[in-house]
Amino acid sequence: MNKTVLLTGFEPFNKETINPAWEAVRSLAGHEGVGYRVEVRQLPCVFGAAGEVLRAAIDELRPGVVIAVGQAGGRVDLSVERIAINIDDAPIPDNAQCQLIDQPVVEGGPAAYFSTLPIKAIVSALREGGLPASVSQTAGTFVCNHVFYSLMHQTAGTDVRAGFIHIPYLPQQAAAHPDAPSMALAEVVRGLIIALEVALAAGLDVCEAGGAVA
Repeated sequence: MNKTVLLTGFEPFNKETINPAWEAVRSLAGHEGVGYRVEVRQLPCVFGAAGEVLRAAIDELRPGVVIAVGQAGGRVDLSVERIAINIDDAPIPDNAQCQLIDQPVVEGGPAAYFSTLPIKAIVSALREGGLPASVSQTAGTFVCNHVFYSLMHQTAGTDVRAGFIHIPYLPQQAAAHPDAPSMALAEVVRGLIIALEVALAAGLDVCEAGGAVA
């Protein structure tokens, strides 16, 4: 039986008309590879509700791999996140006009969770595929981190491989943001396929430099 891979992407937020995460993820709805099939879900850019939609999808699909994808305008590459922290500290309101400040994602939960994806193996494979990629040490403190932490909390103690990848603007978005980097949709989609296939195939992660000085 094929293993299910769940990919999630957010609805547009912060006055954007599209979200590259959802545009890329929905392009892979029903995609099949050797031994797997992709299911996709759109998440609201709303604290609390995003985690609830995610939980419902995991309960329904029982995926073997879950990769949540989010927009990170200003980033130059596919950023594979290392760590989710138990804090909501929103610089802007979410799409329900809620701006949580210094609130835990999960009351009484651990301070942080590490991704269970083979993050460095994914970065290595992306670079070998000609795509700019890096390990990121922070997923921020907005709804992306909220979902990342919720995902890791929900899958803790299971054999599900789970994590988060941030992606740059699409070119049409960057046109409205002077000097902002971008990545073509086709390249993002190709990168997600590489990432999920590495997550399915890799055993232990590779040991190579992927840290940051500051």
